[in-house]
Amino acid sequence: MITSVLVANRGEIACRIARTCRELGIRTVAVHSDADAGALHTRVADAAVRLPGATPADTYLRGELIVKAALAAGADAVHPGYGFLSENAGFARAVRDAGLVWIGPPPEAIEAMASKTRAKKLMGLEPLASVTADDLPVLVKAAAGGGGRGMRVVRDLADLDAELTAARAEALAAFGDDEVFVEPYVEGGRHVEVQILADTHGTVWALGTRDCSLQRRHQKVIEEAPAPGLTPELTDSLCAMAERAARAVDYVGAGTVEFLVADGRAHFLEMNTRLQVEHPVTEAVFGIDLVALQIRVAEGAALGAEPPRAHGHAVEARLYAEDPAHDWAPQTGTLHRLAAPGVRLDTGYADGDAIGVHYDPMLAKAVAHAPTRAEAIRKLAGALERAEIHGPVTNRDLLVRSLRHEEFTAARADTGFYERHLPGLTGSAPDPYAPLAAALADAHGRSRFGGWRNLPSQPQVKRYLMAGEEHEVGYRHTREGLAADGVRVVHADPGLVVLEVDGVQRKFEVARYGDRVYVGPTALTALPRFPEPTADHAPGSLLAPMPGTVVRVADGLAVGASVSAGQPLLWLEAMKMEHKITAPVSGTLTALHASPGRQVELGTLLAVVDDDTPR
Repeated sequence: MITSVLVANRGEIACRIARTCRELGIRTVAVHSDADAGALHTRVADAAVRLPGATPADTYLRGELIVKAALAAGADAVHPGYGFLSENAGFARAVRDAGLVWIGPPPEAIEAMASKTRAKKLMGLEPLASVTADDLPVLVKAAAGGGGRGMRVVRDLADLDAELTAARAEALAAFGDDEVFVEPYVEGGRHVEVQILADTHGTVWALGTRDCSLQRRHQKVIEEAPAPGLTPELTDSLCAMAERAARAVDYVGAGTVEFLVADGRAHFLEMNTRLQVEHPVTEAVFGIDLVALQIRVAEGAALGAEPPRAHGHAVEARLYAEDPAHDWAPQTGTLHRLAAPGVRLDTGYADGDAIGVHYDPMLAKAVAHAPTRAEAIRKLAGALERAEIHGPVTNRDLLVRSLRHEEFTAARADTGFYERHLPGLTGSAPDPYAPLAAALADAHGRSRFGGWRNLPSQPQVKRYLMAGEEHEVGYRHTREGLAADGVRVVHADPGLVVLEVDGVQRKFEVARYGDRVYVGPTALTALPRFPEPTADHAPGSLLAPMPGTVVRVADGLAVGASVSAGQPLLWLEAMKMEHKITAPVSGTLTALHASPGRQVELGTLLAVVDDDTPR
C-alpha cells in the first residue's frame, strides 16, 4: 500500500490532495519554488523539498528534479495534480522507472490523449492544415495542457500569424511544449464534459456530466453538475462516447472527456488525462472523493461494478485575484482574510499569505451542493456575497452577479456569456453607507471630551476612495456618542457599526489593514487629510497595468517609430498569461523602457507615444 505521496504541484490542488492523504493516513511531501517558499501547500505537507528557481520552467516543469525530490524524501508515489506535468508521458515514465507509483493514467494513454492533435485523430477528427477567410472564425489551441493557456480566437486572417506566435510562447511557458494547432471555432455552444474513472480490472465509470460554459479567456469560471437542460438521450450519448474514448486507450484513473454541445449535437474537444479543477462538483453530487479513488486505483483496487447514484446539484465558482472590469488584469498583494462559511472552500492560501505574479491568479474554489439546481445557485451566491475577502481586487462581484443572471439561472448560458454581458456584470454598485461606517469605526474611542464640556464638538471629516471615486463623510462626537446626519448611530466600535436608516437597523462589519478598509464586501481606501503630490507622467505614457515580466517587444520597435492606435507594442506575462500592451494613440514612440526579461511593478513606465494629431 502507498504510505507516502509526493504532490508534484502547488497551491490549491496540492492542499486538496494533502487533505485526502491525511484522512487516509498517508504522509505527504510538497515541492516548492523559491517564490513558493513558505506557501500553504508546503505548510500542510509533512515534508517539503525546494526546487531552485521561480519560474515554472525552472521548477514545477523539471521532472527530473521532482523525481529526485520524491526519492530523497522517501516517497513511494507521485500525484501530479493538474497542470504542469500532469499530462506529460515522459514524466509519468520517469516516475515509474524510479520505482515509484504513478497516481495517474498509463503513459501510453497520456500520449494518445494528452496531445489534442493526437486525440482528435484517434476520434477520427483532424485539425485545419491551412486557414482561409472562409474558415473564420478559428481557434488556435495549445496541443498540450489546458486551463485556457495557449488559446486564441482569430476572426481576421491578418491576425493569425501574431496569434500563433503568442499562443506558442504562452504554451511553452505553461507546459514546456509550444505545439499549437488550429480548428474551427464553434460559437454559441455549451462546454459540457464527462468525468470518467477507470481501474486496472476493466471497469470504467462515467460519472455524469458537468457544464463549464461560463469562461473568460477560455478558462472556466463557473461549473456545475449535472449539466442542465440536456435530453436523456444526449446525456447517454455523451457518457457512452466518453467511456468509448477511455476504453480506446486502456485508460486507468481519473480523466475528463470534453465536448462542445451546439444545436443538440456534441462535438469532441479533447480528453484531459488528469484530475480537473472542477472535480469537486462531481464529488458533491456522487458523494465520493476522487483523489481517494485515484489512490485506491493506483494501489490496484477494483471499482464497484456500478458507480454510486447521483444526488442533487452542485455549483462551483472560481475566485480569482483579478479585475474583470479592466481586461481581467491579475492582482497581487496580501490576502488578509478569506472565509466563506456554509460552502466548501478549496484554497491554496491562508490569511496573511502573499499573492505573487508567478502563477495562476485563482485564490479558491467555492462549491455548494443542494437538492435542486436553484437551491445550489442561491446557496453559492449568498455565501460569496457574505464572504470575507480582504486583500487584492477579486472577481467576487462578477461571480455573484453571474450566478443570479437570468440567462444562467434559466440554464441558457453558453461560452459567449461574458462577451455579451461583461459590462453589466462589472458595473460597480457599492453600499453608499460604507464610507460612513468606516469613519465611525475608525472614530470609536476618539472622543473629544476629556471631561465635561458645555461646548459642541466640531464636525469631523474623513475621505475614502471607493470604486474609483472619492467620498467625503462627516460625523460628530456628542455626549451620547457618535452622531451623523441622516442616520441614527445605534452602535459603533472598531469591528461593528449599526446604523438605523429610515427605521431599519443595518449592521456593517468593519476590518482595517493599514489604509485599506473593508465594510462587509465593500473595499475602501482611507485617504490622507492632505493629499500627497502624485507622479506626473507625460501624455501618451504607457504604464504597466500589473506587475509582471516583459516577454516580447514588437519586431523592429524602436524610439522614433510611427505607431497606430491599438497597435501591439509589447507583451507582459503575469500569472501564467500573456497581456498585450497597445499604443493608446497614433503617433511617434518617444520613449521605450521595456526589454524582454525585465521585471516591472504596477505603474512602471513602459513607453511613451507622442500624439501626432494636430491640436
